[in-house]
Order: sequence, then structure tokens, then C-alpha cells
Amino acid sequence: MAVDTITLEDVKAAAARIRPHVHRTPLLHSATLSELSGADLRLKAENLQKTGSFKPRGGINATLQLAPEERSRGVISISAGNHAAALAFAARMAGTHATLVMPETASLSKIAATRGYGAEVVLVDGRRLMESMEEIQREQGQTFIHPFDHPQVIAGQGTVGLEMLEAIPALDVIVVPVGGGGLIAGIASAARALNPKIRIYGVESRTYPSMHQRLAGEPVKVGGDTIAEGIAVKDVGDTAFDIVKQQVEDVVVVAEETIERAVVALIEIEKTVAEGAGAAALAALLEHPQRFAGKRVGLPISGGNIDSRVLASVLMRGLVRDARLVRLQVTMPDVSGSLAKVAQLIADAGGNIVEVQHQRIFCTASVRSPEVEFLVETRDSEHTRALVRSLEEKGIRVSVS
Repeated sequence: MAVDTITLEDVKAAAARIRPHVHRTPLLHSATLSELSGADLRLKAENLQKTGSFKPRGGINATLQLAPEERSRGVISISAGNHAAALAFAARMAGTHATLVMPETASLSKIAATRGYGAEVVLVDGRRLMESMEEIQREQGQTFIHPFDHPQVIAGQGTVGLEMLEAIPALDVIVVPVGGGGLIAGIASAARALNPKIRIYGVESRTYPSMHQRLAGEPVKVGGDTIAEGIAVKDVGDTAFDIVKQQVEDVVVVAEETIERAVVALIEIEKTVAEGAGAAALAALLEHPQRFAGKRVGLPISGGNIDSRVLASVLMRGLVRDARLVRLQVTMPDVSGSLAKVAQLIADAGGNIVEVQHQRIFCTASVRSPEVEFLVETRDSEHTRALVRSLEEKGIRVSVS
């Protein structure tokens, strides 16, 4: 299938092919996020899709089109997570076997999920993913299904956009997280054919802006830590890049902090769990609101497979960022009842003490004036300031960190 033949008809054929095997996920309106961003937001809940991300759409579409002889040999691919689980699921559904070559640093939960769908998982040095996969493929003869630079995968991912436009034909904009580019290429192919006036934007993490750099004609230089590991790729697919050049308005980049804010907002406001990549589209509206103000904007929440420990840390960091969880360092006289007195004053001001650390040895000005660190939960930054003022009015020396 050539690039210029990834058409609306191809996406519609993919939709018919995969319909019995995937969920038609809801497109949800969020009044609160709309108010927060200044746009009329609709969230395509692909975090509720089978395997927890949009990836089975493309994986199933490609797997179902294998010739009988190819199915007998099985399929193979590389992935750090979502594509691995999706292809494993697709292979089991199609009656074939999958081998997934994953980096040793992949999350334990994603490795377990991939194995849980019946696939063989081979863990290798992340710098040798493709090389290791090719060695296995030469020896065992499986069919390689690329995680994003595969026309049938792109057509399958395009069914996300097809469903969005079928639900709300008058969308002005769709903002799509970009990793290798398969999702945005598929969505753009479908959405622009259905509504030539619609504008498609991509979004990448500032640490992995490979599509943004290629569109600007710059050398691709990426790397670093990111919460959005699902879109942390070294380079985009050539097929996807050609489609994006033709069909996509722009690709914006967002800070890691903004992606974290988006994850927290989706949890607290919409009660929905998104991984970093899944929250990236919302992050684009939080960081670049002027681009989308007043528009009807569709956002695919592309996945919800976030490690529980990472999610816990993101939520706690969100509380700290919003000054709803603060450390109060209090210097007090070393006399009986001082600690109880300060604790009561904090309670009277409406603070909830989460943790207390009493320091007599380190970082004290005097052995007679120990420091006590209170970890306190408050309503917001204004409440925190009011709490600190109430302590200072009682003669308590306090600093906030």
C-alpha cells in the first residue's frame, strides 16, 4: 500500500475489519476542562480500549490481513509497552503467535501484560532493539509488523479519527500525541477526508520532539527522562512523516511538568486514568491555550497504562505544585508541650498534618531550639498562606518549602 493510497476507504475498511474485536470508545464532553482550557473539549477515551490503549486497532488490522502461510509463522515486533501488548492480543485473537522484543527497562507491568496475552517476550539492551529483532526474525521467520510505520497499522489507528468525526462532524481541531507518528497519520488521513476544514495538531514531549524537528528540517536530537514513554521514540516513521507533512497543521512541544499537570487534571476532574502519552494532547491545550481558544477540539486520550508507582508520584507532585501539600519547618523551644501546641495551631487553621519529623541533631541553630518539619495538607495556596500567617501571628517561626 503506497503512502498516497492510505485513504478514507482504507480506514473505513479497517473499521469494518476490527469492529468485532475492539471497543467503540466514548467521546466525552468535559465542561470543567473546557473552562480551564478555553476550548470546547471532547475526550476520546482510548484509555478504555482493550489492552488499555489505541494500539490494538492497528495491530488487529495488520494481523487479520496476514496470508495463511504468514500466520503459521507468527508475527514479531519491537516495543516498550503498548504495541507489545496490543500485538500479543491481536495475535491471540487471530490464532497466531507473537514474539515481542522489548527493552530491559520496560515496565514490569507492561512486560507482564504482554506475556499475559500469550506472547513470547525477549528482553534486550534498548540500544539493540531492532538489531536483536532482526536476528530472531532471520532465525525463526516471523512476519514483522512495525509498531507505527506500517500502512495497515496506520489505517487501523485512523479509525480513532473516523469515530470522532462520526460522533461530532463539526469538530474544528483534533490534537494528537505523536510518538512514531502512526496515530496522527491515521487520524489525519481519515479526518481530513471527512472534513477538509478540520485542523490536525500533533504534540510531543520537549525531551523527544522528533516529528517537530523533522518538520523544521533540523537534525533529530532527542533523549532524556520523560513520563510520556509511550511517545518517546528516537525518530518518526517515514510513511507517517510524509502524511504529516501533507495533512497536519503543526506539531507543538510541551514541558514534562505540563504533561504531569494533565495527568493530574484528568484524574481529579474527569476521574479517568491516563499515562503520560495519553495526557499529552490535553497538555498541549494547557501550555498553548491561545492556539485552540474557542474551538471545538477533540483529544484522544491515547492510553491509560501508567505504572501505579509513577501515578502515585505524579499525584503527590501535583499536590506540592498546587501548594496543597507543603512542608512547614518550625523552630520551637525545647520545652514540654511545644510540639502539641504547634500541632493544635495547625489544626485550628484547617491544616491536616500528614507527617512529622522532629530534628534535634542536624540543621538546628541551637540545641535548645530543635526544628520540627510538618508535612501538611491544605486546600490551596491561599489556604497555605493563611495557615502560615496564623502561626506567625502566634509568634511561631516558620518557613515553607
